[in-house]
Amino acid sequence: MHALLDDPRLWRAGRRDLRWPVLPSGHPALDAWLPGGGWPAARLTEIAVERWGSGEFALLLPLLAQLSKNEASQAGRWLALINPPFLPYPPALAAAGIDPARLLLVRPGNDAETLWAAEQALRSGGCAIVLAWVGRAAGPCLRRLQLATEAGRTPLLLFRPPAALAAPSPASLRLRVAAGARGASLHLHKHQGSKPAALSLAPLQPR
Repeated sequence: MHALLDDPRLWRAGRRDLRWPVLPSGHPALDAWLPGGGWPAARLTEIAVERWGSGEFALLLPLLAQLSKNEASQAGRWLALINPPFLPYPPALAAAGIDPARLLLVRPGNDAETLWAAEQALRSGGCAIVLAWVGRAAGPCLRRLQLATEAGRTPLLLFRPPAALAAPSPASLRLRVAAGARGASLHLHKHQGSKPAALSLAPLQPR
């Protein structure tokens, strides 16, 4: 019984502690804002974006740089980008401390292929992190991805359109990047035991 109650996949009303490990984002303000103090490790995180290029990728640059220097380089594990809306610019990545040679870029033809590629990357054990951009993803597909993150012990950050937040999801963390007159902001849509909040992205952008 105690083992079941301690399972991080089980949420109990009123419990606000985070039982699974997290990865520091590299942004102190973002870590202070995110439940648990960082990105969930070996879990599914969904990020809904109103307009691509609003700063959502910049949020991950310090994390990718850390993985590129440490775990990815030492163990030969890839930083997988599956169906990104824009092609990565190697000089900009290198300036952010990311080794472009560690990037695995996959360009599927449709959402089904994107989801399949993401699952294979997660289960392969050859990736330090998987980032994927997809339009539509049914509940069973998302559950398979969550199981794949656990099996491969690899975090997945899934970028989706805002309409996706209207449907339920097994993701441990769901965020929304909203565009505004004063710049983009990050909103907490779902996390076990947490309340909605917002964080401006302007201070987190590269200068």
